[in-house]
Amino acid sequence: MKFSSVNKYRVFLQVAVWIVILGSCNRAYAQNDNSTIIVEDTIYAKPVTIKTHSPHKATFYSAILPGLGQAYNKKYWKIPILYAGIGGVIYGLDFNTTNYKKYRRAYRDFLIQDPANKSYLEVLPPTISEDQVINGGQYASWFQQALENKKKYYKKYRDLSYVGLALVYVLNLVDASVDAHFKSFDVSNDLSMHVEPTITPVYGGFSGVGVQVRFIF
Repeated sequence: MKFSSVNKYRVFLQVAVWIVILGSCNRAYAQNDNSTIIVEDTIYAKPVTIKTHSPHKATFYSAILPGLGQAYNKKYWKIPILYAGIGGVIYGLDFNTTNYKKYRRAYRDFLIQDPANKSYLEVLPPTISEDQVINGGQYASWFQQALENKKKYYKKYRDLSYVGLALVYVLNLVDASVDAHFKSFDVSNDLSMHVEPTITPVYGGFSGVGVQVRFIF
């Protein structure tokens, strides 16, 4: 009887030990499983998309319509200045083109001396009569040279107006592109210059006191 009771006690003790061991293993597996889930959630998290400001878009928009790139960069205050510059150049272009055509026609008619075409009278000074500039008159040579000079003058500034218009257009593209580049440029406090005192060891165990300039990028 005693032997049987002891065996039963041993069997019961062994079963209890195995239950504890299995329970510990299950808890450890559960912890490992939870850790795996957390890691998987971290690895497969949805990436955050950062919208970048594109200099290519700003330049392309300004190429299509001047000022559109500035609007894309949200520099709206530049648009009136840009169009004021374009308007001034166009006005100069129209003014010089009109006067160039007028003096070119007057110079041509004066050389031909056709009685049916006297456009040069439109630019004749009021103090000088027609008889004094035609048929070898007193001011004929002077008037011919004046017409030629005026024709060349307005032609020169007409051509410069075309150059100015092209320059304003190119500046519009450059401005939009540069602004777009600076839109994402790092101007935080990490990019700075610091002036601060410094102590530098020198020969003989002494130290020198000075000022250093430190750039932080």
